[in-house]
Amino acid sequence: MFREYFLDEVTNAINNAVKDKKLGGMESFDGGLIIEKPKNAEFGDFAVNVSSLARNAKMAPPLIANAVCEYLSKDGYEINVIGGFINFKISDDMLKRVIAKILETKENYGKPNKINKEKILLEYVSANPTGPFHIGHGRWAAMGSALANLLKFYGHDVYQEFYINDAGSQIQKLGKSLAIRIRQELGEKIDFPTDEVERKNYYPGDYLIPVAKKFIEKNPNAKELCENVQLLSDFAKLEMEELQKKLLENFRTYFDKFYSELDLHNSGKVEKCFNLLKESGKLYEQDGAMWFKSSEYGDDQDRVIKKADGSNTYLTADIAYHADKLNRGFDRMINIWGADHHGYIARVKASLEALGYDSNKLEVLLGQLVNLIVNGEEVRMGKRRNMVTLDDLIEEVGVDATRFWMCMRNIDVTLDFDIELAKKSTDENPVFYVQYAHARACSILRNAVAERVNQETGEKLPPFLSADELNSLEQRFKDVNDEINPSVKKLILKLEEFETVISLSAENRTVYTICRYAQELASDFHSFYNANRVLSDDKETTLYRLALVKAVKTVLKTALDILAVTAPEKM
Repeated sequence: MFREYFLDEVTNAINNAVKDKKLGGMESFDGGLIIEKPKNAEFGDFAVNVSSLARNAKMAPPLIANAVCEYLSKDGYEINVIGGFINFKISDDMLKRVIAKILETKENYGKPNKINKEKILLEYVSANPTGPFHIGHGRWAAMGSALANLLKFYGHDVYQEFYINDAGSQIQKLGKSLAIRIRQELGEKIDFPTDEVERKNYYPGDYLIPVAKKFIEKNPNAKELCENVQLLSDFAKLEMEELQKKLLENFRTYFDKFYSELDLHNSGKVEKCFNLLKESGKLYEQDGAMWFKSSEYGDDQDRVIKKADGSNTYLTADIAYHADKLNRGFDRMINIWGADHHGYIARVKASLEALGYDSNKLEVLLGQLVNLIVNGEEVRMGKRRNMVTLDDLIEEVGVDATRFWMCMRNIDVTLDFDIELAKKSTDENPVFYVQYAHARACSILRNAVAERVNQETGEKLPPFLSADELNSLEQRFKDVNDEINPSVKKLILKLEEFETVISLSAENRTVYTICRYAQELASDFHSFYNANRVLSDDKETTLYRLALVKAVKTVLKTALDILAVTAPEKM
């Protein structure tokens, strides 16, 4: 990685200069330098400003820069000094090594050689099984699965989990709501309460109508069974879970485990955690309820974990669930939660510490919601009825567009999802722009080995390359001596950047950076294509430029695979 390479070069040079007492009064160097791209490309490809050393060295920045340059290896690059900046200009040979590396490593390009590998449990979506996914769930599904793909590509062992919130009053509400839908289907004049307060105890959505029909079909005595709320709750819950799982699979989101909160309670793990906290003196009774001393562990106040009526709060089960995660041997837990759960982080971390676990093993990514934009205007959820659910959105714009758009912005930023733009097959649509770049690369490679026809005479011409020559491009590229022009150089530098993007994205848990990189690479590739004739009778030039095309295809495919967006070969 060029950035890391040049930064290491400067760091080593400074340390050697300090050792030889060439930097005035400096006795040591603690790092902290930043590498950047010069504003004027004529100065070089990368630059490091060493002016910050002047305070300790008691030397002018240009003198420091020149002293440091004496210790640089200059292997594969040229240097020049402007003020306190050391500018690096990469040689053509060094640039060509980038293409050679991509052609040799293929789909593994971008993977680090060595990392501190962790066993990670990534939990996301975790919706109640009481209805369809809304578009907010779609954002967590897209970003969570893309993050899992990214972390796996980086080298971690990633396990994906969906926590089913199937314990509590919401499931009983679901059963009561299904009872009304069944009775309606059987011809009874009944409806949901109109009183706003009472209506909150039901789920009046139309999505339960097909569930009611299915229940009636399976149970001839459906009318009598309407009194059995638990039976209806279980039936509706399973139907909702099945619908959610099918949608997730269609959305290319695959979980290793669907973890039931109800099973957690039935296993005795919740009560066990409660007893452990009680026995260790971490609980106290007040007003008939049991309180957890979470304020002793960084929370802003203590929290109730067992109500006066003896029932557990949501926190009680969450404590047991996160303890169970660590007991299963995971090195790290990453949760994706909505921004409204911000205050919940301290409570869970406090509980882990109280139980003797390392709370730093829990990372929480807080996500903002999605705004739907139609014809340039924000649409309120519920007003445009056919655009409320994730299923509806996918049907409207497709899986690829939905996934790419959901991942385009950082998770902590509200996402404006432009429906009309996401459907366009133009360069304005980011996902189309990136996919078209991949399809264009595939088309060029196909045309390289296809038979040609002289447009004037109609005479058949041999392909530019044979299939064997194209397949052995990796070996042939090493012997090519074509000159690197500005558009080619820009493209190679962008391809080389992929290693750094992967590393930073994985370490910072971001996937929007992959989207942004794919768009930038597509832009540089389209510019390269417009400025250079790839296929010609000059075989050496053709080989060289096809190598670039193949490298672009490889990297774009990897980026799109991480996002779980298809990389089409034809469009």
